[in-house]
Amino acid sequence: MKELLKRYEEAQPEIVFHWNDPETEAEGWTVINSLRGGAAGGGTRMRQGLDKNEVLSLAKTMEIKFTVSGPAIGGAKSGINFDPQDPRKKGVLERWYKAVSPLLKSYYGTGGDLNVDEIHEVIPITEDSGVWHPQEGVFNGHFSPTEADKINRIGQLRHGVIKVIENPEFSPDVSRKYTVADMITGYGVAEAVKHYYNIFGGDVKGKRAVVQGFGNVGSAAAYYLAQMGAKVVGIIDRVGGLINEDGFSFEEIRELFLNKDGNTLRASSLIPFEEVNEKIWELNTQIFAPCAASRLISQNQIDQMIDSGLEVISCGANVPFADKEIFFGPIMEHTDEKVSLIPDFISNCGMARVFAYFMERRVQMTDDAIFNDTSMTIRNAIQNIYDHNSSKQQISSTAFELALKQLV
Repeated sequence: MKELLKRYEEAQPEIVFHWNDPETEAEGWTVINSLRGGAAGGGTRMRQGLDKNEVLSLAKTMEIKFTVSGPAIGGAKSGINFDPQDPRKKGVLERWYKAVSPLLKSYYGTGGDLNVDEIHEVIPITEDSGVWHPQEGVFNGHFSPTEADKINRIGQLRHGVIKVIENPEFSPDVSRKYTVADMITGYGVAEAVKHYYNIFGGDVKGKRAVVQGFGNVGSAAAYYLAQMGAKVVGIIDRVGGLINEDGFSFEEIRELFLNKDGNTLRASSLIPFEEVNEKIWELNTQIFAPCAASRLISQNQIDQMIDSGLEVISCGANVPFADKEIFFGPIMEHTDEKVSLIPDFISNCGMARVFAYFMERRVQMTDDAIFNDTSMTIRNAIQNIYDHNSSKQQISSTAFELALKQLV
């Protein structure tokens, strides 16, 4: 696996598009690792301090993710080095998407990512740039559909991603009009835990869980874990956190979800970040869902969790460990040898899978069909790992080997 990974990491990307905004200090990159299958896909993120190497590593991550989620295309990513709180953000995005629109019409498909919203920013701004849909390039480059077929499938994508969830089984509050895009990634993170226990042995019900990050992914993962009967005992977010060693009830987690301020945890009993960061890693917990930014988790934090009874990690964040390596650094390798570590390209593939699902010909547009498709995709990937390695250790290394054999 390590030899395959080294070859994959060291291969130069096929296309690097570099942009400097003429009106601000913003700088952006689209990295297309390969045009496998004639196209490449990956979202657009924005943060201050982002650089080309971050975009490159995420593009390679996307290519591995597509081996699970489909379609069989190359990995790509766009990143803009700019403060997302800056009031000039909209103008930056408008100029960025205009500059990158030829790629989006030909062979590159994008979506929302860190600090860039799929529904309110990506879709309307790309449309204003003359792109039918942010995934148009994947249709043209990979599927090569007839004009009529392309119109039909883009219609599915347009309606499906922004579809309001009507089934209360999948929505914390149907009156709030949560969409598939709001919930599907966190749902997949929780489903990965459920399928892990079903396949490797055990039951998610009654297991104690810690969730890192309470944005779109973390809050949804906490909601669905609690719905399954897991006891969420700790939440840590950038502003602070919450601990309840008896476990928050499902209704309490639901209220925290409904009361969050955008992507920020809000609660009257919020513990300051420094204090919760001291305590949370020592909690007796079996499930850990890291759903915050990349490269945050230290060796010391993970060792404290392992010593406290950790069984399984379901990664909502891409590359959650504080390793400098693109994929499989020493902290991740150490963790993979000690506990069951479900890698990000399986557990957080929900949005990628939704895109792939709606790109198929005439699919069912019900909540059940959409969510169950993501669940079964994750289940099949975990079952495939188990078929090659029934040990509860080295799950990630097995998953990488299976993916890389398709790419290298």
